[in-house]
Amino acid sequence: MTYKTSIGLNENIVGILCYLGFWITGVLFLFIEKENKFVRFHAFQSAMLFMVLTAVVFLVAWIPYVGWILADFGGFFSLFVWISFMFIAWRGSKLKVPVIGKIAYNHAYK
Repeated sequence: MTYKTSIGLNENIVGILCYLGFWITGVLFLFIEKENKFVRFHAFQSAMLFMVLTAVVFLVAWIPYVGWILADFGGFFSLFVWISFMFIAWRGSKLKVPVIGKIAYNHAYK
């Protein structure tokens, strides 16, 4: 069963849009969507997860000699996570990342 959101789209589509622009669209949909808990969960998780991944990849890139190689692997990992979570949101599921997902769930559903 799909539910409508405050912008008039199905929640699965808006869940994908929360991940589409990494943490930027996550933060954007936190301000736009006030009622739909499914969308708020994905928006919280997207914002927190990709802010952390962006910071880690950026900081790892500063390691002398091997940092840029490790940052490339981190970037490929982020791309895999990005595609996976968009697919999960499209299916209407919730996959909680160990620490971040629990925080996002608590903020969205309680």
